[in-house]
Amino acid sequence: EPSAIVDDFAAYDVLFYGEQHTDVITHAVQFLLLQMIYEKYGNKAALSLEMFDRDVQYILDEYLTGRIKEGYFVKDSRSWGNYKDYKPMIEFAKIKKLNVIAANAPFRYVSLVNKFGIDTLKLLSDQAKRAMAPLPYNLASGDYAEKLRKFGEDNSDKKKKRKKNVLKNDSSTTVKLNIIPGHSLWDATMAYSVYQYHNSHPESKIFHLNGSFHTEEYFGIFQRLKEYDNNIKLLVITSVPYGKKISKIDFAKYKNLGDYIIFTKTKMK
Repeated sequence: EPSAIVDDFAAYDVLFYGEQHTDVITHAVQFLLLQMIYEKYGNKAALSLEMFDRDVQYILDEYLTGRIKEGYFVKDSRSWGNYKDYKPMIEFAKIKKLNVIAANAPFRYVSLVNKFGIDTLKLLSDQAKRAMAPLPYNLASGDYAEKLRKFGEDNSDKKKKRKKNVLKNDSSTTVKLNIIPGHSLWDATMAYSVYQYHNSHPESKIFHLNGSFHTEEYFGIFQRLKEYDNNIKLLVITSVPYGKKISKIDFAKYKNLGDYIIFTKTKMK
């Protein structure tokens, strides 16, 4: 029952929901949980989102306080293509006057650091640096780094296969995408955004939405946030899509992904 999660949240400061971004069922569950969190914790509740970058926080605030129209907000905040899936939560926060945290680092800086390394970020302006975690930030290490390495290699191979007219026996020129610096910037920045808000609102109940890769197995944002504040209490939900019958799932193999695992049927409308 979702109420069990909301009740458990009483002993924690932050509830992460690791999602599959295109899973509409997950977004419906998130909206349900947000409403239940508000019902139990009132205006201690705050919504934090990977889907908005730190440099558009003021635009998000302008919309939440009714100062700008939705059309301007959607355009100027660089909202995702599937914003409609998150819109009910934004509108709920607007009605209930809940704070919403634009938590992520802009992709332009993620791309920059992946290509040229962390030192490149030091050359940016102070205004640009405010859109990310303080420098230097910690990179993924250990099992998480290996997981990211494999993910980057898999995606490099997929992109290469999609390209037309690729020369055969081109292994000498194959470049494996190193996503660790950029992915770590996302992790560190979301962690820092949550840390900042919790530090200024110590009684808050922060409900943070992110891609499951950022928090599953207690990696990523979870690790970075603990570095900012080891006393902060964190709870992790991980969403897992399934295609076969629910009775065929070996649930034990997913236990390490979080405190709660929510299975949703793929291709369900």
